[in-house]
Amino acid sequence: MPIEEKARKIIEGKNFGFLATIKRDGSPQITPVWVDHDGEHVLVNTTKNRAKTANAKRDPRVALAIVEHENPYSKVVIYGRVVEITENGANEHIDKLAKKYLGKEKYPWSSHKEKRVIMKIKPEKIVY
Repeated sequence: MPIEEKARKIIEGKNFGFLATIKRDGSPQITPVWVDHDGEHVLVNTTKNRAKTANAKRDPRVALAIVEHENPYSKVVIYGRVVEITENGANEHIDKLAKKYLGKEKYPWSSHKEKRVIMKIKPEKIVY
């Protein structure tokens, strides 16, 4: 499912997402995240050792609510699956997100101890 213009506008804005993954016991785990897209997938940058990464590897079903910063009544909710978790380009991607969200050229909290990954979410349903 391609990401429509209305959803792209919210994703491209300086708007936070709230990513829900499924824990081992079946209960939800929700995390605020920075969001991006590649036209087909919603992209979330995280690290290999986070709960959301482990949850998505075990059960790829996710929900992502993205709320407009200026108008929290304007939102998009994306239901889908994590179709790929990759290290390729993840360090550059977090710098891109730092520019968007913080106005900084480099992500200021980088650590060589943590491996960054990009979670690619394929939307199955998009609700406005």
